[in-house]
Amino acid sequence: MGVRKKNMADQLKADRKQRAFAKLTNCPTSPRKMRLVADQIRGVEVEKALQILKFSPKEASINLEKLLLSAIANWQAKNEDASIEDAGLFVKSIYVDSAGMLKRLRPAPQGRAHRIRKRSNHVTLELGSKNLSN
Repeated sequence: MGVRKKNMADQLKADRKQRAFAKLTNCPTSPRKMRLVADQIRGVEVEKALQILKFSPKEASINLEKLLLSAIANWQAKNEDASIEDAGLFVKSIYVDSAGMLKRLRPAPQGRAHRIRKRSNHVTLELGSKNLSN
């Protein structure tokens, strides 16, 4: 029984090494605004997703574009012999989790200050390929 669990653990570890993903932590954008942009590229091919993010007027798209480029670079590092064009890469999954709250002070008249709470989030993006076994 112990050998079987060890084999399963080794298999999961090998599968995790083959996954191409990227994480963005503590991004100072509200999770709701980030999810609006993330929903546009979920399940879309990589080239089309990059164009969507590049021409999107939302500020969250800048960070997601960098994250997608990082995931593509991670995929290239793990699959050196494969071509991106032949692999048929697409955004397999993208999810946004809320992170800690940032507290800031905004100046107010007569020497007072207003407390501002800024939301932040974590984003995880995973790539999949249609033509390769990923």
